[in-house]
Amino acid sequence: LTVNVFAESLAAQPTKRIVLTFDDGPHPRQTRQILDVLDRYGIKATFFVIGVNVSNYPGIIEEVKARGHELANHTQTHSHEARLNAQALRNEISDCEREVYMQTGERCKLFRPPEGAMSDSMRQVLKELGYTSVLWTLDTRDWAHTPPDEISDYIIQNAKNGDIILMHDYIGANSPTVKALETFIPILLDQGFTFVTAGELLQSKR
Repeated sequence: LTVNVFAESLAAQPTKRIVLTFDDGPHPRQTRQILDVLDRYGIKATFFVIGVNVSNYPGIIEEVKARGHELANHTQTHSHEARLNAQALRNEISDCEREVYMQTGERCKLFRPPEGAMSDSMRQVLKELGYTSVLWTLDTRDWAHTPPDEISDYIIQNAKNGDIILMHDYIGANSPTVKALETFIPILLDQGFTFVTAGELLQSKR
C-alpha cells in the first residue's frame, strides 16, 4: 500500500491537506532548526529516520517525538534496495524499527525506501512486516542544495490538495531547507492549506 494513491484521490476534495516529510535524520543541528520552524507555525510533520542516526543522536529523536511529530522508517543505513536481498531488506527495516523503539517506545509502521526505489521483493517484505510505503509527489531537491527561493517558488506554484513534500533534515553544510520552509509555509497557510502527517493523510481515506 502506498500513500501516493491516496494523495491522488484527495486532489478533488475541498479540504486542502498537504504533508511535509523529512528524510535521513535525525541531525544534531538541522533537525532542531526545522522543529523550531514547525513549532512557530503549529505544524506537525513526518520524519523518515535512519537507524544509525537515531542511535548516534538519541536526544534529537526523543525531541522529535516530544514535539508531537510522526516518526517513520527509512532503513538502518540508507542502503539502496537494488543491492540487498530479501533478508537484508528485512534487517534494514527491522533494525531501524528497533532503534526507534529503543529510544522513543514508538513502533514505526510507515516506510520510505531510500531514493524511492521499490521492487516486488521490497513490497513483499513490507507486507510481511506490516508496513505502508510512503513516497512523495513534490521533490524539493533540497539535498542537491537547490537555492531556498527556487524551492519555495516550486512548492508555492505546484502545491495542491493531497501533496506529499519531500525534504531532508540531514544535509551537508549550507542546507537550504530551513530558509525555504520559512518562506513557503506561511504562504501555503494563507492559501488555505492544512499541514497533516503522512499517517493522517492515510487515515483520512480509511
